[in-house]
Amino acid sequence: MAFDKLTHWQIYDETGRRKYVREDERARFLEAAQQLDLPMQLLCEVLAFTGCRVSEALNLHRHQLDTERLTLTIRTLKRRRTVFRVIHIPEPLAAALARLPPHSDGRFWVIHRTTAWRIVKRLMDMVHVTGPMACCKGLRHGFGIRAAGRNVPEGLIQRWMGHSSRATTAVYLDAVGCEERAFAMRLWSQ
Repeated sequence: MAFDKLTHWQIYDETGRRKYVREDERARFLEAAQQLDLPMQLLCEVLAFTGCRVSEALNLHRHQLDTERLTLTIRTLKRRRTVFRVIHIPEPLAAALARLPPHSDGRFWVIHRTTAWRIVKRLMDMVHVTGPMACCKGLRHGFGIRAAGRNVPEGLIQRWMGHSSRATTAVYLDAVGCEERAFAMRLWSQ
């Protein structure tokens, strides 16, 4: 059953609406996040810049930030065994996370995932992003689409997103319209 769901999973919902944020929506989201208090702003940036799941972000500890390599080591939660993946992040985000005082257990954020989801949803509403993409998962899918659109190798996208199967990653590659549009434009020219 789970395999069947995977093989039919799409980047669009049952009515054809996309499940990912576009680049302009992501930019507006990140701009609106600047209005939040610093810890919540950084959580939003981590979600947008890493494509991690909200529970994975909330599970991040101070020791998983490497300020020299500018990476976060994220524990992939949707696996039977413990798997970590390393994702590069922008220098300003790494520096801001390094300055963020950790909680007593070492985590960056001690909030429930539902609270984080509500914060993201509220920001999406503020920047007029509505529909199935207006959530944490929309940022994750947007990360995959953005990587595919920038010709990041499939294996790297798979690793960054923590996918165990290439079939899951292939959904993002199929959804990228940039190159497809270039082929279509060839048909229109004389």
